[in-house]
Amino acid sequence: MKKLITVLTTIFLTGCSVFGIRTADQPTYQVLNDYGHIQIRHYPALAVAETEVIADYKSSSNKGFQRLAGYIFGNNQKQQKMVMTAPVIQEQQAETLAMTAPVIQQKSGDVWLMAFVLPKGYSVLTAPVPNDQAVIIKELPEKKVAVIQYTGSLCESGIEENAETLKNWLTQQGYKALSPSRSAAYDPPWTLPFLRLNEVHIDIE
Repeated sequence: MKKLITVLTTIFLTGCSVFGIRTADQPTYQVLNDYGHIQIRHYPALAVAETEVIADYKSSSNKGFQRLAGYIFGNNQKQQKMVMTAPVIQEQQAETLAMTAPVIQQKSGDVWLMAFVLPKGYSVLTAPVPNDQAVIIKELPEKKVAVIQYTGSLCESGIEENAETLKNWLTQQGYKALSPSRSAAYDPPWTLPFLRLNEVHIDIE
């Protein structure tokens, strides 16, 4: 099954080539302010498929992606395949109990959350029900988001560095952060690093 998912993922992401050419659907948003490599955007409500993995960044990325790719490639009650979208969203969270509020934990117990934005036309009510109970379908409310863009390999250190830059910028500009930082990736791993589009998002007031 894992090999099949890998093959299907490769096929669906061929539009996101080694040269950074992107054809995958992306959620629409409104740019409220543009400061160059940092933007303030408004996102509408979005339906996502989401999963949590207790592991380090690299392992959680692999496990989370395989789990969500399995869902959109037919591991659901309708055996329905959906188109791949971008970006893939990933966020580090504290450990949760039965999908409730986070509790304090040690670093070794960190939970990484990964989400795929569902294609246009799908909602919580119309999306196929996942066969894997670790995958949940939910709606993210509309929000105002600060976004920093950068290129290079998608790695934990790069996410942390850009998240810190964005947090400092928000403080200097007088914006109030409302969420932890999260990563948004638009390209597959084989894209040349200097052509990759990576982002860090923080919800703001």
